[in-house]
Amino acid sequence: MDRCFVIAQISDLHLDGSGRLLPTIEALSAALRERMADFADVPDRILLITGDLVDEPTPRALDEALAVIASLRQTGAFTDIQAVAGNHDVKRPSQWAGRHDVYDYLHLPRTSKSVYYRQAGLDLVLLDSNRASLTTLASGHVDARSYKAMVADSARLSVELAGSMGSAGRADYAEPADNLVRVLALHHHPLPQATGEGKRFLGVPDEPLMYLAAPGTFLEAATSLNVNLVLHGHRHVEGLTRYSIPDPRATGSGEAFWRTICVLSCPSSTGQAGDDAGFNIIHFGPATRAGETDHGFAITRYSRPRNDAAFRPLDSNLPNGVIRLPAGRDFSRDPAVQSTIEIASSAALKRDQVAAIARRLFARRSFYDEAEPDWAMACYVYTVSSRAWTDLEGKVESSGPRSDVATLAAVGTVLSRLIGQCADVLGLDRNELDELRGRRLVNRDDFLRQLRALPGDRLHPEQRGPQRRQLLRDLNEHVMALGLDLGLGGAPPSPAPP
Repeated sequence: MDRCFVIAQISDLHLDGSGRLLPTIEALSAALRERMADFADVPDRILLITGDLVDEPTPRALDEALAVIASLRQTGAFTDIQAVAGNHDVKRPSQWAGRHDVYDYLHLPRTSKSVYYRQAGLDLVLLDSNRASLTTLASGHVDARSYKAMVADSARLSVELAGSMGSAGRADYAEPADNLVRVLALHHHPLPQATGEGKRFLGVPDEPLMYLAAPGTFLEAATSLNVNLVLHGHRHVEGLTRYSIPDPRATGSGEAFWRTICVLSCPSSTGQAGDDAGFNIIHFGPATRAGETDHGFAITRYSRPRNDAAFRPLDSNLPNGVIRLPAGRDFSRDPAVQSTIEIASSAALKRDQVAAIARRLFARRSFYDEAEPDWAMACYVYTVSSRAWTDLEGKVESSGPRSDVATLAAVGTVLSRLIGQCADVLGLDRNELDELRGRRLVNRDDFLRQLRALPGDRLHPEQRGPQRRQLLRDLNEHVMALGLDLGLGGAPPSPAPP
């Protein structure tokens, strides 16, 4: 299955421990189960709660929240449940008595937390935004010193966001960080949606009361870290905003000049404060149009008006009520990355699985005879294939027959010789080659950019053509021992991937 995931976003439940909202929760749970039934074959199905699980952090309310989370988990509709704290969930300085620490009680992140879903290639970043908003100052007195403190905390969110992701990728990432889908979840609105209630009810402007301080700075940081989508709650209103900033790496104007991030709001899923209830379903996956496959987001917003028992699509003017958003980047996976994930996900590999992985790895143009091969691309293909093959050898060595172990080792040797030949043609010395091969995660564009920028005395490729063809034929002989005749070294199949 190609990479995909589903996030069901609910928010602002405002449970109070009295049990009065349990019928509403049951109706919400039934609606979620019904909508998630369409995604039963998606490996990663995540329930995300974007804050204000309780109305006040009393023991009874927190126990009720734990019970509701447990009941949602028991539906079997979700493979994981994640949440962030909202302003109602945290202790209020003037009301310590009888309050519990929600972060410990419900296991919520105090600063930031990155959850990685290997099969989907999703990096879900959970960010606590309570310090960086002014909702804790709802007494109506907001002085300049307090506001500057909140601005500083908002800027600190950017640092925490970067720290949770890491610049080079975490040790458990199975692919380059640039190829991850990044979704950011927090409670407060990163962008203003002023409606005037702050001034009307509390005598202070909406902006310093309801939102992040310095939201533009925070969103620029999120965009520069390749966050694709921001999910939040807090205001009990629906909203979808596209936010764009100039790309500092862009060299010209036009669409490529902009980096874009989308911000999706979720209303109170239990319809608190007399508001309409709602939840969001976010499906990420491939879509084929005009023969081309692109990955994107399909967002369905569901709403239940006051005095209505049923949730219905909010955007009924759109086909099937679905908002389709482009992902903004190419999220297709290299066959070697897909193979590595499949290998890591399997406790043991049967012979037909080994053959299928070999077919996926070697059915690429670089493994066939070309009049003028792209040696830099071939070096990349052989390098990432060799790394996947090493993982395959390790898996089969622990459980497979000795004959297959020997065959896989022989294939690995030929791949190493092909990499060495490419290095000779490209003028790479052994230190440069070892550095390239030693990288655990290889981004194709970066790899090719570095190869073509390296100085060196490059050998005439035509002198290496016959040797390359022979190595590819040797590779085919070894692969045949696995029950495959891919014709490596001969004419490329049509169409062959890059």
